[in-house]
Amino acid sequence: MTAGPPLGGNDLRRRNLTVAVVMGGVFVSMVGAAFAAVPLYQLFCQVTGYGGTTQRAEGGAENVIDREITVRFDANVNPKLTWNFKPLQRTVKLKMGETTQIAYIAENVGEIGNVGTSVFNVTPFEAGSYFNKIDCFCFTEQPLKPGESVEMPVVFFIDPAMDEDENLSHVKEITLSYTFYPAEEPDDTVASRPDEDPSNNKL
Repeated sequence: MTAGPPLGGNDLRRRNLTVAVVMGGVFVSMVGAAFAAVPLYQLFCQVTGYGGTTQRAEGGAENVIDREITVRFDANVNPKLTWNFKPLQRTVKLKMGETTQIAYIAENVGEIGNVGTSVFNVTPFEAGSYFNKIDCFCFTEQPLKPGESVEMPVVFFIDPAMDEDENLSHVKEITLSYTFYPAEEPDDTVASRPDEDPSNNKL
């Protein structure tokens, strides 16, 4: 095989420019894909329940079946948030399709006000696509003054379609877990109760 004639200066520059353009296009595509990955991943989780992400429903299930399942409630708090946080009941047994309301309670045991926001999931993860929340405190941020406590309801049902999922036919218990994190820096508007003198608070 014989080698072709050597490239002239213009041909070499043209080839280098072509390679540079192609590589630049690949780089831009990769960066764009990286930025798009976050919302696409979130959408994927919401639709499929991947990673234990629950679903949001506007109303209850269309039907209730006899299969019962136990839902266990778990509560966690990031160390940066001075809250006590727990469910008012640890477990509830319900029929699939039955709408149920439970509640968690949070108390700010710190000396300054702060705002919390929660992340959540269910285990086993595969059950996420069948766990439907009608009302949940996880959809909003929660401010608490020092010493203030609040009850936060969760209204949910387990989609009866889970009974038709062979991968979950053995599941008798689902755990709903929340973890609260600081939503923002301490805010003066929630730093003390209206009837308290902020100067009396310890720093």
